[in-house]
Amino acid sequence: MVHRGIATIASALVVCFLLLSRFDGQFFLFHFYESLIYLAIVLMLFYFEDRWAYMMGMVAPAIWLALTVAWSGLPGISQQLLIAMQPSRPFFPTALLTMTAVILSFVMIVECAIHWYREFAGLKKGWPTLLISLSVAAAYYALLVVWLLRWPPAVG
Repeated sequence: MVHRGIATIASALVVCFLLLSRFDGQFFLFHFYESLIYLAIVLMLFYFEDRWAYMMGMVAPAIWLALTVAWSGLPGISQQLLIAMQPSRPFFPTALLTMTAVILSFVMIVECAIHWYREFAGLKKGWPTLLISLSVAAAYYALLVVWLLRWPPAVG
């Protein structure tokens, strides 16, 4: 595997989302499906589809970050950050994993952008790759959002 750093970041995001599914059991399947796109990035790197992996590594975390901000707002993100700094709080593991995923998402975007610029900047493949990756990631996250909005309410 040529770019172990990006594969490591994507694998860490997979682990974060899988652990979130453990600590946030109500949304087990949702967090599990969130992790699959990062597993796809690792597989693309493994099969030397670097162009698609880099672009998906920029687009997918950006969409996830935008959805996270849209869902909870900036005050919600700052509240998660405060909870992540206080281990005695009941939602500490969830907040810590969420903040770890946010940081790893930013790092993934930057690393993929650097590698994209170094390897594919002058080859005139940027727009088609961006549009296809953006449409795939947008459709993926749109399905997850629709699924979450149709989620049955907790009875209790």
